[in-house]
Amino acid sequence: MSDSSVIKIDVEQVLAGRAPGLYRFMPHALVNWLKKLVCQDEMNRLLEETAGLEGAEFCRGILKALDVKVEVLNAGRMPDASNRRVVFVSNHPLGGLDGMALIDMIQTHYGGQVWFVVNDLLMAVKPLEKVFLPVNKFGHQSREAIACLDNAFAGNDPIIVFPAGLCSRYRKVKLDNGTTKKMVCDLPWQKMFIQKSAQHHRDIVPLFFNGQNSMNFYRKANLRKRLGIKFNIEMVLLPGEMIKSRGKTFSVTVGNLKPHGEIAKGKNAGAYARELAREVYRLGAETAGRGN
Repeated sequence: MSDSSVIKIDVEQVLAGRAPGLYRFMPHALVNWLKKLVCQDEMNRLLEETAGLEGAEFCRGILKALDVKVEVLNAGRMPDASNRRVVFVSNHPLGGLDGMALIDMIQTHYGGQVWFVVNDLLMAVKPLEKVFLPVNKFGHQSREAIACLDNAFAGNDPIIVFPAGLCSRYRKVKLDNGTTKKMVCDLPWQKMFIQKSAQHHRDIVPLFFNGQNSMNFYRKANLRKRLGIKFNIEMVLLPGEMIKSRGKTFSVTVGNLKPHGEIAKGKNAGAYARELAREVYRLGAETAGRGN
């Protein structure tokens, strides 16, 4: 397809535009290595196959192109489609494909508009900008972003949130029985979604997404942390992780709805978010062995 509207990833163009001084002295072999690292050719083939699609249809196109299937467990717990004022909260194991799968799942259930709260850097993914609600996780929120977020929570369309923000890491976790274990687990959940849900009288439904990235991804993330590098350079590995998911089946386990009248407010919001995160992982333990 030669349509100029097709989005393409061009590592050389990004380097030349963002870091011209560095790019001028980069060996060609290094540039080619970066192209392979971000799976430029494979990602561009996916973008070409899904050209012209937006929102949930784009997500479905990516899932179909990768032959990825998603099984919904405890589907009977999903709210009635007439109750659109729901916030769906989930662990974030994959770093991209899990988000697209949830957009597909929630939009299929409800139809119409759905919203997804994301890092504002992801607004560069143009096919999804109409479902994304951007938040700045590393600085001050703009007035426009705050207004968009408040309008969405005050509105009547379902919202999806990854409360951890960043995707899961392989780390030590304290279990319910007081012991610790190394496992793939979210970083601590932020309380923003609790506060907004309570403020705007929205019910919450917890979800557990069963999946994980390769151990190479987690090793690189932990190495970066040990070296004291704050920028999440392992993010460049996420396109490759998505390509590796080709042909897999994942599962999403639905938890019990939390009525807005029972959601903790104020100083208790942080503790409520932590308990909800524990409940999400208990959902995963209940359905262990099913999914991908």
